[in-house]
Amino acid sequence: MSDQVTAIGATGAIRPTGVRWNIFLLMLFLISINYIDRASLSVAMPLISKEFDVDPAMQGLILSSFFWTYAFMQIPGGLLADHYKPRIVIALATIFWGAFQAIAAVATNWWVLLLTRLGLGASEAPIYPAGGKLNAIWMTQTERGRGATLLDGGAPLGAALGSIVIAWLIAAFDSWRTAFVIAGVGTMLCGIWAWYYIRNEPREHPSVNEAEARYIEQAHALEDAATPPSSGGNWMAYFRFRSVWCMCLGWMFFNTTFYGLLTWMPTYLFKVHNFDIKVLGGASFIIFFSGFVGELVGGWIGDTWRSRGGAPNLVFRTLFGIAAIMATVSIFLVAYVRDPVTVVVLLSSTLFFLRWCGMYWAIPSALAGRDKSGFLGGCMNLGGNIAGIMTPLIVGLIVQATGSYFLALMFFAAAGVALLICSTLIDYSRKLPV
Repeated sequence: MSDQVTAIGATGAIRPTGVRWNIFLLMLFLISINYIDRASLSVAMPLISKEFDVDPAMQGLILSSFFWTYAFMQIPGGLLADHYKPRIVIALATIFWGAFQAIAAVATNWWVLLLTRLGLGASEAPIYPAGGKLNAIWMTQTERGRGATLLDGGAPLGAALGSIVIAWLIAAFDSWRTAFVIAGVGTMLCGIWAWYYIRNEPREHPSVNEAEARYIEQAHALEDAATPPSSGGNWMAYFRFRSVWCMCLGWMFFNTTFYGLLTWMPTYLFKVHNFDIKVLGGASFIIFFSGFVGELVGGWIGDTWRSRGGAPNLVFRTLFGIAAIMATVSIFLVAYVRDPVTVVVLLSSTLFFLRWCGMYWAIPSALAGRDKSGFLGGCMNLGGNIAGIMTPLIVGLIVQATGSYFLALMFFAAAGVALLICSTLIDYSRKLPV
């Protein structure tokens, strides 16, 4: 113990660098680009559906196609991050998904567009598991809430910026195709930047000083000392535990609401509340940017509470419970409101609280440790993206069958209730003995 105190004191003599935070700001940027590219199709869908003459059910099929390959590649992406380390996986994923985004611009019919979305989904799949792996490697236990929300905060931020950027590019060039090319080329350049700056371990990074490296290593040593011995089980042994199933299902129900809004909200506001393309871009920005702010607020509350001695179960169950309840109430009320401004306010409230659940990305390292966090993150995101596959299709069928979005909004509210139940049943306090 005295050696540890001496080491901490020596480390404290020189101020630690903050490279780990810079890396996660870069991940925030990359995930934002990720979601700009995803959201581009939703923003352009009113124009694309007219050009290619596709009905609501077919629109749902096209919007969901991204998630077929994205979901399928989650576990392989996590295993790649565990085996080859995050740096190469993140860089190559970013370059390839940028290429598919640009290729979509030459689509001449709906099925070619669908094929490019399949490529986009496969290429983007490893980014989240690899980011979760980075969170386990670079962050301490009392920093992973913020690390997780910086990582996942790119989702609402990218959706917000995507609405503005893509809508502006479409309006400026009078072409959704040009907008897709610009977005794709920009993404590929970001992949090169990721390779240049990210490293797999703190001591590999030229900008990390000794104080930061030792700070991270000492925190990990304390964490490892409290880790139960491995039972020698294989990867599938994790699925003997309720917490793993509830983590995957909770993330699935979270994404049911989020992906439902991401894929169908622009069309909903366009059709039901008569927003034109420019007003639509502004409203979508406000709604999704509220989610980004909420995500950072949730991560800050979680880490602050943990650093002051809050027990993991109390902290996470409380914050996820508040998030699920507030999001459910807000989305439920949207179904009964006709004033466009009030609808935007309620959707903003939905995203603000829902995105507190970005802290789910701290769960894989809490349950599996650093060595297998990529695999467990891939399992979790597989669950999330089953929702990505099913939700656009379900909403499309509901709208086509009823001519209304009411039951779709009730579907999202029900998912919020299920998110509350699953989040409450996870044991966040111990690593699993696998």
